[in-house]
Amino acid sequence: MVRASLGRRPYRVDIEAGGHALVADEHPAQGGADVGPNPFDLVLSGLAACTVITLRMYGERKGWPTLSITATLHHRVEDGRHLIDRRVEVAGAPDEAGLARLRDIVERTPVTLALKGGFAIFTELSPAGAAA
Repeated sequence: MVRASLGRRPYRVDIEAGGHALVADEHPAQGGADVGPNPFDLVLSGLAACTVITLRMYGERKGWPTLSITATLHHRVEDGRHLIDRRVEVAGAPDEAGLARLRDIVERTPVTLALKGGFAIFTELSPAGAAA
């Protein structure tokens, strides 16, 4: 579960995600103070984390103890579409066949599949303090 509430600054958002405290904010050009990542950077962070964790798990199952993974992601909007450019660098895969398998897996990580498939979002908006 994630819970978010506005902080004292105009766009600061205090977030509790699975018992962990996070902060989100907008860049100064959008009126924020840049004290945390913006919402799209948080989405990219989740995808990046899932990418490297999933590949690491696969490497561990295959017995590749020196596998090192770095993912760099960028969000952009082109012709009204939100696009994500993801570059994944891997060191420690044993051969080209291992790299080919990682290329296949990276396109099927759980968050990758969820983002590509889209989410159904069900929203309820109620006055503060109302019973859910």
